[in-house]
Amino acid sequence: MFKQLKNIILGQNKISKLCRIQNLCMLSIELSNTDIQTFEQGLLALKGIETITEFNVGKPASTDRPVIDRSYSYCLLTVFADAKGHDVYQTHPLHLKFLENCKTMWEKDS
Repeated sequence: MFKQLKNIILGQNKISKLCRIQNLCMLSIELSNTDIQTFEQGLLALKGIETITEFNVGKPASTDRPVIDRSYSYCLLTVFADAKGHDVYQTHPLHLKFLENCKTMWEKDS
């Protein structure tokens, strides 16, 4: 479903203890506009999960440079105060609803 990358962010000469998860969503090319809207609404609804301290959704940069990875459709970055916050997210009803409603929309599991 998603390519997950756990990032350690350096700041002020110390390693952040925040839990950062980056999901790269690779959607099926056969989706209708309605399907894409459903996916986007489901993705944006995840912001309502109370343990998320930072939330960002975007598409690949439109610049055409070799260092830009444009192989994904959407990027979801969620930040949690700690791993326990991420654990809550994984079983949260909004996350489970998103998975149930959108699990057929991505083309590969990575």
